[in-house]
Amino acid sequence: MLAGLHTPLAAWTIVGLGTAGVIMRPFEWPEFVWAGAAAILLVVLGLLSPEQAWKGISDGTDVYMFLVGMMLLSELARQEGLFDWMAARAARMAKGSATKLFTLVFAVGTIITVFLSNDAAAVVLTPAVAAVAKTAKAKDPLPYLFICAFIANAASFVLPISNPANLVIYGSQMPPLLQWLPRFAIPSLLSILATYAALRWTQRSALQQEISADIEQPELSAAGKLAAAGIVGTAIVLLLSSAFDLQLGLPTLLAGVATAVLVLTKSESSVKDVLKNVSWGVIPLVAGLFVLVEALQVTGVVQLLATELQALLHQSVTLAAWVSGVGLAVGSNLVNNLPAGLVAGRVVELAKVPDAVRSAVLIGVDIGPNLSVTGSLATILWLTALRREGQQVGAWTFLKLGAVVMPPALILALAAVIFIN
Repeated sequence: MLAGLHTPLAAWTIVGLGTAGVIMRPFEWPEFVWAGAAAILLVVLGLLSPEQAWKGISDGTDVYMFLVGMMLLSELARQEGLFDWMAARAARMAKGSATKLFTLVFAVGTIITVFLSNDAAAVVLTPAVAAVAKTAKAKDPLPYLFICAFIANAASFVLPISNPANLVIYGSQMPPLLQWLPRFAIPSLLSILATYAALRWTQRSALQQEISADIEQPELSAAGKLAAAGIVGTAIVLLLSSAFDLQLGLPTLLAGVATAVLVLTKSESSVKDVLKNVSWGVIPLVAGLFVLVEALQVTGVVQLLATELQALLHQSVTLAAWVSGVGLAVGSNLVNNLPAGLVAGRVVELAKVPDAVRSAVLIGVDIGPNLSVTGSLATILWLTALRREGQQVGAWTFLKLGAVVMPPALILALAAVIFIN
């Protein structure tokens, strides 16, 4: 009865609908519902065997552990007031200057992205920045809130740990830290500086506003200090893991659990308080996306793209790098950078591309999402956090800003990484 459905077109249609559901969230249902429903439908209709679906799910094991560890750290920091303390500290240092506050928030967002991942910057920093903007009596808080979205992607390839998509692109072939830093240090710096300059320029009128210099500095509790120590310790563990070419998922998970045990010995919060506020839906969302990518591989899409990429490589490695980087940047906004990154990771593995091309692919997946609200999971989560704060940013408003902010950062970073490689 289902024989007619055993066609690549049927599988591609389900994958496309599932991805569209993740991006548009019909009926305001969570993203994981749509990714999971599409994955289940592929199996039920016989378009993907249970074994193939399980292979897709198991391929994401390292990413799941990484995300759980990071979410634990982020929730502990949020609950114990660490990010509120950091943001208030930055506001006090601004001394009544809206522009200086903008620069300080940008710096804090960069640090959090680099050492905690882009999702932490988008989700956890947003309410803290909103609170600081309110305390500083800023008439227009959006210039500061935009930072949380844009720096989350612009600084997401400083380190391998700065974005889960980095794990997907490189997989088991992740370069050791001492190879990563020379390759991406200058492209990352250019991306961050270009994003800062473009944001500062586009928000120049709003940054003429007056803000209060009288900011109350909250006290950081003993539990908050332990959370800060746990985050620093985790960053060190991950840097060492990367330096020794170890996968990052298990160290991140263990560091998150160890930090939780230490923090909860000093905190008034319980294990239940922490666990109930973790965004667990991210895990089935990522698992579902891994299954959708497996369907694309089984139906030959990944092999087709790999063949096309190899043809480009025969013409010119530089051309292949530019086409791959720009193509992924645009594609990430059409289908979200996580599924785009998952497909790209499989394609570059099959095509056996040189470092310049793989690096360009990673930059496209990381910076490209700054064009639109649908570009990355981090930006989607930022919109959700923004709505909780009573702020609204429409898709068209973000696109107009992203069209100014994203291209310079992308072009400079791609040019640098291609030149370096």
